[in-house]
Amino acid sequence: MTTETFEFQVEARQLLQLMIHSVYSNKDVFLRELVSNASDALDKLRLEKLRDDSLDADVSDLHIRIDVDKDARTLTVRDNGIGMSYEEVGRLIGTIANSGTATFLKELREAQEGGDAEGLIGQFGVGFYSGFMVADEVTLVTRRAGESQGTRWTSRGESTYTLERADDAPQGTSVTLHLKPADPENQLHDYTSPWKIREIVKRYSDFITWPIRMVPETAGEGDAAPEPETLNSMKALWARSRDEVSDDEYHELYKHISHDWREPLETIRLQAEGTFEYQALLFVPAHAPHDLFTRDFQRGVQLYVKRVFIMDDCEALLPPYLRFVKGVVDAQDLSLNVSREILQQDRHIRMMQRRLTKKVLSTIKEIKAKDADRYATFWREFGTALKEGLVTDSENRDAILAVSSFATTHAAEPTTLAQYVERMKDGQDDIYYITGESRESIENSPHMEVFRDKGVEVLLLTDAVDEVWVDAVGEYEGKKLRSVAKGEIDLDGKSDEKADGEREKQAEEYAGLLGWMQEQLDEDIKEVRLSARLTVSPACVVSDSHDLTPALENMYRAMGQEVPRTKRILELNPDHLFVKGLNQAYKEREDHSGLVESAELLHTLAVLAEGGRPKDPARFVKLVADRLERTL
Repeated sequence: MTTETFEFQVEARQLLQLMIHSVYSNKDVFLRELVSNASDALDKLRLEKLRDDSLDADVSDLHIRIDVDKDARTLTVRDNGIGMSYEEVGRLIGTIANSGTATFLKELREAQEGGDAEGLIGQFGVGFYSGFMVADEVTLVTRRAGESQGTRWTSRGESTYTLERADDAPQGTSVTLHLKPADPENQLHDYTSPWKIREIVKRYSDFITWPIRMVPETAGEGDAAPEPETLNSMKALWARSRDEVSDDEYHELYKHISHDWREPLETIRLQAEGTFEYQALLFVPAHAPHDLFTRDFQRGVQLYVKRVFIMDDCEALLPPYLRFVKGVVDAQDLSLNVSREILQQDRHIRMMQRRLTKKVLSTIKEIKAKDADRYATFWREFGTALKEGLVTDSENRDAILAVSSFATTHAAEPTTLAQYVERMKDGQDDIYYITGESRESIENSPHMEVFRDKGVEVLLLTDAVDEVWVDAVGEYEGKKLRSVAKGEIDLDGKSDEKADGEREKQAEEYAGLLGWMQEQLDEDIKEVRLSARLTVSPACVVSDSHDLTPALENMYRAMGQEVPRTKRILELNPDHLFVKGLNQAYKEREDHSGLVESAELLHTLAVLAEGGRPKDPARFVKLVADRLERTL
């Protein structure tokens, strides 16, 4: 029988060394992880058998078994679940292909300093490796259901591992830990002790729906082998009354299904009765996973039918903007062999999604009303995802707006739209906002100058989704949402004759310069006009009322959509010395060719001020350098 030796990839070696040599406050998590993996394997086999009756697999007594050998100092966790093929072992166990591994290593090192390292195990799919915290060597023997030959994987957690075929492997997977030498002074971590195994299983895995068995120690030599005892209750928490379940039990279920070993922010229970019955136990996490906004993020809650596991990531039960919610839904009347395609069209599934969505949003509203700190945590972690619903879920748009908050110029703390409307000045008809990459950059934007001077509150929106939802929502309580960087701005309210006269005088005074500049910048600018929003800066560029913003154009192009380039509007501040001087020079000179560079500079400075970049950076640098040289 051929044994092949392979080297771990670099990140796998780094991870193993951290597992082996770091000091964790709770080493018990290794058993929780192995039992959780075994439970997943049993779920997958039962589902595979439901989908394929011809699968050659024994499903008559699916279970998890834990064996300990004090003399040999080994602990083995076995299951008779789906198992793995030779190729799968090499791919899933021999290497760490997860794109989040580097992130995990970084967070693990940081967590070590904060004393919460064990909380990350499992979160990045590396739970199997936690066995090396307590073992000098790990042996895995597995055979995939339906196949005749198994695989043996062995490693001491150093630089290599071995793979070989195993003809005698039973269906499923067994993981044998060759435990490190016993510490006589620390019996709390004696993992060959049955009482310790019972304690860990009861604490972490009591709710698992499969029996976890262990053979008790025999009383003496020659005694009959005792029957295995079942260590867990196997009671579905969602099927028990609130009084029967403690918060700790709920939290352990959350940790099991989410692989986030921190406590959830909120637990949500729902029981629907009537013509279509189902139970739901959902959790709002306290922290956003590192891959929440990646394409590969696994979203959806677990779907059960009559307590039979059907699907691990049922996306149809909650909309994408609630993808961070974890939990279990157990329905009574769905087909056991329901497929993803059928789910999309199933009337009962659609009913459940509407009810679950409203329940989650109402729970967030309750958190917001009762606990400012917990709401602040929720919004910081998941607000960006939730705002996607303002674009995609018109049915629940008002409910989402009710639990949304936004940065504002009014204060350091976020505000709601309702609070903004309450503070609006007399005569103010619109809700003003500005979008950009960061609060600092948009607060200092030229577009904000007149709003700052007149004390008009502006929402500061810095998430990419903000560029989209403001257009989708349009208005709130009859007040239009208006960008301070689009269209014309007039904060003076009703005009008077004196103000109108001054504006007409300025328009007449600058008419020649505006027309000439529009000719010179025609390739990039659709219009040059005087500004009512500038008080300090010489110029700014704005979008027309119904045009796409540059940021939105870039978003569409990043998604592969062709978007025609939109020309912007250049606004000049008639009270700025640069603009006044340029206008004076325009009037005094018959040849305006010497002013072209000044017009270009004015336009490029406006582009830079809003966070854009020059069309020709090299030319811009040359113009500035030449201008500086002439001033010396």
